[in-house]
Amino acid sequence: MRAAVRLAASLKVRPLIIGLTVVAMGSSAPQMAVSLQAALSSSPDISVGSVVGSNIFNVLVTLGLCALIIPLRVARRLVRVDIPLMIGASLLVFALSYNGELSAFDGGVLLASLLAYLLILARRSRRNVQKTSPIQHHASRAQQLISLATLVLGLGLLVLGGYLLVQAAVVIAEDLGLSQRVIGLTVIAGSTSLPALTTSLIAALRGERDIAVGNVIGSNLFNLLGVLGLTALIAPSPLSISPNALDFDLPVMLAVAALCLPVFYSGYRVTRAEGLLLLALYLAYGLHIVSFTTGMPLAEKLERLMNYFVLPLLAALILFSTVRAWRRQHKAG
Repeated sequence: MRAAVRLAASLKVRPLIIGLTVVAMGSSAPQMAVSLQAALSSSPDISVGSVVGSNIFNVLVTLGLCALIIPLRVARRLVRVDIPLMIGASLLVFALSYNGELSAFDGGVLLASLLAYLLILARRSRRNVQKTSPIQHHASRAQQLISLATLVLGLGLLVLGGYLLVQAAVVIAEDLGLSQRVIGLTVIAGSTSLPALTTSLIAALRGERDIAVGNVIGSNLFNLLGVLGLTALIAPSPLSISPNALDFDLPVMLAVAALCLPVFYSGYRVTRAEGLLLLALYLAYGLHIVSFTTGMPLAEKLERLMNYFVLPLLAALILFSTVRAWRRQHKAG
């Protein structure tokens, strides 16, 4: 984390850009390894489920825990550009999956979208780069190389730890008799999200809140466009999307992505109360998956509670906070 901050400072780039790119891609590297391995092993439910579950985990758990530690400031550019792009990427994956599969062509579309996003970030970073004298440039070159090497080493260790953890988690989950979809959504998604969780928590503890938030948004974008895109492109056959994923998992992922916009917009920060709310939503989501998988009567009760009480109340609270934030900013303007 310190290496990422030093790299951002030496390159005269905002920490948010580093969080959206270098840190986010490194945090998503275990997800890439798992999804590719699952696709080549003819386990598409794990490939897709782990990405969907990881994106849900990143927003609800990672941001929730970080906000509990310290309220997170959210950059205006993140709300205006990156979060709408994350929502658009979620919608794109849902639309491409609607026919029940992700083909190689769909993978190419997702990778092309990732390239377009990286080009947008490159243009934004060039605007923030300040001119330096030749002496300063020479002196900072060594610092840049050291910071980059330290960053690569740290990310490599995160990837290795995440990979080993995933292997152990899969064995345990299979011994419990869980389906590949549930394994992907829960055990593997949580395991592959640990690097992003660790990185964002460290960033929050050190006051680098731009990196903490940017890492989550960038990781989700890279998961959707890069991981799913490359996996669908090189998989020996199209990635099949289960009916349960179309009916429940993908809509939940899209809803969680959309939830970021009003939550972040209300004051351009994530408060401790909102962090607690995010964690509570993930708890309800996890209970629903476990109860539905095991056939417990609790599943129907949870579904009714979510549909007729929790979700309407949440929508009303978000609408109220968004309208109030808009009025404050409108009056200030």
